[in-house]
Amino acid sequence: MSRTLPAEVTRLRETVAALHAELVRYHLVAWTAGNVSARVPGHDLMVIKPSGVSYDDLRPDNMIVCDLDGVVVDGDLSPSSDTAAHAYVYRAMPEVGGVVHTHSNYATAWAACGESIPCHLTAQADEFGGEIPVGPFALIGGDDIGKGIVATLSGHRSPAVLMRNHGVFTIGKDARAAVKAAVMCEDVARTAHLARTLGTPVPMAQADIDSLYDRYQNVYGQPGSGSARS
Repeated sequence: MSRTLPAEVTRLRETVAALHAELVRYHLVAWTAGNVSARVPGHDLMVIKPSGVSYDDLRPDNMIVCDLDGVVVDGDLSPSSDTAAHAYVYRAMPEVGGVVHTHSNYATAWAACGESIPCHLTAQADEFGGEIPVGPFALIGGDDIGKGIVATLSGHRSPAVLMRNHGVFTIGKDARAAVKAAVMCEDVARTAHLARTLGTPVPMAQADIDSLYDRYQNVYGQPGSGSARS
């Protein structure tokens, strides 16, 4: 099914298709697993990956446009099996412009243990502002995953959640920011695992975490770049 679409959809289809290559480049996905979506600003629409299509075959013209109930409004393929979860996040969190899901190895291992990642690193304080939390278990296909993401991340600094026995979901002001959060989540998860194999990681004072987070979010980067977090 199709309808007249906002002009912004063309650009977002290109962006979302290209960002899936970043998931492959950073080894966050295997085979056809994982997905990126982007909200269409000013419209109750999102652009998302089709289900079960090889990353090598993803192109702007086969990205799927759905409304925020997860109903396809433009595209010839079925949307991602996580579409309902993405749609729920967009409905519940209007500040979110991008959602990413991966099964990246180290972060998903923490999810399999049902354990949050404590903040023992300056890089984690910068990006996540503290621990990376664990969300509840939920079956794939409906919006229960989305409900778990929203319940866990609402009021939380972290843009990433480890959904128990499943994998990583990240949010951002746009799709690129959500992809960056997924990359950084895996990097932090790997280092946290290695630290535990060596001994007991040293705690960080909350005041230091707060200071690092504030600096990174508000000062780091080039003036006028429009993104202190990049």
